[in-house]
Amino acid sequence: MNIIIKNMTEKFAIEILTWKYERPYDMYNNVLSGDAIIELLDRSYKAITDENHNLIGFYCVGKSAQVPAGRKYQAYVDDCIDLGIGMKPELTGQGYGTHFLAQILEYITKHDEKRDIRLTVATFNKRAIHLYEKFNFIKKMTFHRDDTEFITMIKENTNEVSR
Repeated sequence: MNIIIKNMTEKFAIEILTWKYERPYDMYNNVLSGDAIIELLDRSYKAITDENHNLIGFYCVGKSAQVPAGRKYQAYVDDCIDLGIGMKPELTGQGYGTHFLAQILEYITKHDEKRDIRLTVATFNKRAIHLYEKFNFIKKMTFHRDDTEFITMIKENTNEVSR
């Protein structure tokens, strides 16, 4: 699957906000609202399409990729590129994750070659953690938000995309 990284549009934002994930991934479901659309259009989000311009996912960087509760645990004090990713629910668990993440990492490292990349993921999301470990992300710290445990994972930016 060839992927194309594009600027987020209102059409893509609305589509993303209507995606519905099955349990236990339903914590990633969003609510379609004006504020949510505005957040996705704030330039920290990119849309990802296939070669036919069908939306297949997105990524975001910066504070948008952080879990706010992690700030009180000092999870985000190191100067890293925070990265959040999302894939269309129908495509998850189909083996597309490796190529999807590789393309995102390649794009990011072309634009910021100096900083490490940090992801935050719920610890129950073993599928995502396994994918991140394939790319040499290392577990850094754990924190809680309500009854959900999260970990941050760091990948040293060596300008290589390992798989």
